[in-house]
Amino acid sequence: EVSLNSKVPDPGVVSSKYCVLVNKNPLNDLETCTESNATEIRCQEQSKGGLKFDVILADPAATPPAPKRTQSPTRTKSVENIEEKLKAAEERRLSLEASKIASIAAKLAKIEEASKKKDEQTSVFITQTKEALDQKMETHVEKRDAYISAFKTKLKDHWDSVEKTRQMLEKQTLELRKEVEEKLQTASAQRDEVLKNTVDRLKEHEEQVKKVRAMNKEKFASLESQIQTKLEQAEQRRVTKEKEQLEKLKSQERRAEMVRQNKRLSTNQDEQITASSG
Repeated sequence: EVSLNSKVPDPGVVSSKYCVLVNKNPLNDLETCTESNATEIRCQEQSKGGLKFDVILADPAATPPAPKRTQSPTRTKSVENIEEKLKAAEERRLSLEASKIASIAAKLAKIEEASKKKDEQTSVFITQTKEALDQKMETHVEKRDAYISAFKTKLKDHWDSVEKTRQMLEKQTLELRKEVEEKLQTASAQRDEVLKNTVDRLKEHEEQVKKVRAMNKEKFASLESQIQTKLEQAEQRRVTKEKEQLEKLKSQERRAEMVRQNKRLSTNQDEQITASSG
């Protein structure tokens, strides 16, 4: 028997040759531990902060008994629990991935449906715009043809009026000439003076007729020039309007293409985020 008196900070001591168990409760005076039924250690509190150890050595044995290994049921249960938890976690992960894939598929379906509707609306808008533009152009052409026809009719009426006036003047001239000739025949005494006056009047009348004809020709040429100018301006406005309509259609097509590209980029980003989070 060996007695040791010492102060130790830790109430439990473990040695490679001995097993020491110390009672942590200060009310218990003694704690005994045996290791392989060979060595006994007793611990007793002597004073405040001090412990007394009694080590009792047993007789040496020829062959120490081999320790028995028993299968721990707790370990087996723990492994089974871990496997069940892993299996449940795998099932939850697969279920979560399936739900994410289903959600992404639903979003993609909605995006595809929205894109299809947008394409249909764009196609309908283009068709309606083209039909409206064609109808406007047909109406414009009809109005232009009607205007040209009315203007030609007006010019024809004016020309007929001028021609009628000319014929009437010529008739009056003939009548006047005939009358003068008759007067010349009846008034030979005043023939020279009357003839001179008549010739002067005829000259003035011819000059007036020429002036009227020249003025009518100038008016006709001016009207033709105005008609041609208006026709050219109408053609330019039509071409400009067609270009503006085509630019609007191209702009709408570019906007629709940008929307589709943004949707595809957003979908790719969602897939990348889902893949990185999964």
